[in-house]
Amino acid sequence: MHGASIAAEGITRLGPDDLTAVKGLEGMCFAYHWSEDQLRLGLEKGAYVVLGLKAGGLLLGYIAFSLAADEMEVLNLAVHPDHRRRGLGSRLLGAMLEHGEAAGVRCCYLDVKPSNKAAIDLYRNFGFKKYGVRKKYYPDNGEDALLLRRCFRIANAS
Repeated sequence: MHGASIAAEGITRLGPDDLTAVKGLEGMCFAYHWSEDQLRLGLEKGAYVVLGLKAGGLLLGYIAFSLAADEMEVLNLAVHPDHRRRGLGSRLLGAMLEHGEAAGVRCCYLDVKPSNKAAIDLYRNFGFKKYGVRKKYYPDNGEDALLLRRCFRIANAS
C-alpha cells in the first residue's frame, strides 16, 4: 500500500476496538510512544478523546486531545508515514478544533519539538502561536518543547 492513493473515510471517534491500530501507528510515528495502558485511558475509559481517520480498515491518522472546563490540549497527532503530506493532519486538527469550539473551549494548547518543522507549520496554519518553552522536555532526546496555543473568538463575550 506504500504510496498508493487511498480515499480516506470520515473522521470518527475511536474506541476499544481500535487499540491495536492506534498502538501500531504510535510505534511507527514516535520514538517515545504511549503504553497500552495510557492508550486504554482514552480509547476505553474516555479520559481523553481520540478521533481517527481510516481507509479500507487501515488507520491513517489520529488525534488525541483532552477537554477540561474551557480549555483543550492536543496530546498526540499522528499520520501514517506512507500517507503524510496529503492533508490528513489538517483534517484531524480541524475536526478537533471544531469539536472544541462547539464545546465552548476558549483556548487550545499543545507542545511540539522545535525540530518537527512540518508539525509547527501545520499548527501555525491553524492560528497557533508560541507562548513559551519547556527546557529538555522530551525524554527520548532531551529536546525542548515549544508551547503553542490558539484561542477562539467567543461570540457575545461580555
